[in-house]
Amino acid sequence: MNYSRRRFINIASIGLVSSAINHKIISGNEVREHDPHFVAGSHHLSGLNSSCVKINGKTYGAQPDERGAIGGGNGYTEIFTHGDYIAENINALEDALSRAKTGEVVFIPTGCSIDLTTYVYIDKFTLKIPQGVTLASDRGHQGCEGAMIFSDALNTRSVIRTEGSNVRITGLRIKGPDPKRHMEHHQRSFGKNGLGREYYYKFPVSRGILTEHDGLAVDNCEISAFSQAAIRLIKGEKHSIHHNYIHHCQYNGLGYGISHSKASSSIEYNLFDSNRHSIAGTGESGCSYIAKNNIECGESLSHCFDMHGGRDRKDGTNVAGTLIVIRNNTFKAPEKAVVIRGEPEEQCSIYQNWFLKHNSPRDAVYGYERTNVFDNLFGDNQIR
Repeated sequence: MNYSRRRFINIASIGLVSSAINHKIISGNEVREHDPHFVAGSHHLSGLNSSCVKINGKTYGAQPDERGAIGGGNGYTEIFTHGDYIAENINALEDALSRAKTGEVVFIPTGCSIDLTTYVYIDKFTLKIPQGVTLASDRGHQGCEGAMIFSDALNTRSVIRTEGSNVRITGLRIKGPDPKRHMEHHQRSFGKNGLGREYYYKFPVSRGILTEHDGLAVDNCEISAFSQAAIRLIKGEKHSIHHNYIHHCQYNGLGYGISHSKASSSIEYNLFDSNRHSIAGTGESGCSYIAKNNIECGESLSHCFDMHGGRDRKDGTNVAGTLIVIRNNTFKAPEKAVVIRGEPEEQCSIYQNWFLKHNSPRDAVYGYERTNVFDNLFGDNQIR
């Protein structure tokens, strides 16, 4: 495929791995080792027996860290089993969050199932977490699933909203009302003779966690079934989203695991499955993310990692965020892995990933200027 100056993937344009680029076919002289120690609950991976490959000492794909399995759960080391406040129902939880101060922990024991549906219908209820407070359960402790917080109301603006910086949400299961794709609704809205954007948005959308403040940490959670986004980062810097299992956020047209507006984040050691885009951004100036050691388990409605460009926003620019780094991730989905829909203000670097279902950089990645793709493993036998 011929790319114009404005639309292309810059393959190996920065000199970190120039020696690897000419060495495309993995020869019999190379030392290859599949790492089987990757994730608790490996049934999520539908036949993927390892998440990374080591070739001559270099790792391609996602590898767990000392905190435990990719996706969290059993074996995760940073689990709370108690807190400054114990809440077993919605009234106790709301009261505890209203009293908690910076540095304190509100803990919900495993076995508790907190249903927000009625309150969401009545007054658009959301749980509000004050600055510096941790909301925790014990997912993964001695096989525990963690407490469940959920809403069945389609118009769930957010299950949880932060009221300040440095909030942590850990060890919980957070479930939304809508795991479906709604393909027919999207076709009726935007297909031939479609009824348009206004019609599309008559159907309500849902969000899991929402923040406009710095330093949100979400770890060791299972978050699913939100039609707009499991985690929506509107503003703020230094967000950390790690060791979560995020799945079935796949409403066609939206459907994000983690979405960014003017926000920046680190996204690590997560399992993603059955989302439309597991990571997405509006592409506004200041919209950045570093994604590493994540696994796409195999099912995705559209491309997995995304950054919008100026043409999506219709703002007269071609800006697609500020800085994007995508490294050491494992992509098992057959859809395109990464689409950068414009030019980052700084750059997008994509390297040491393992694209199991793609044969070349152009199969796996779509980008414009300043998108640099180098030193990745394709299928099981080519480094490009």
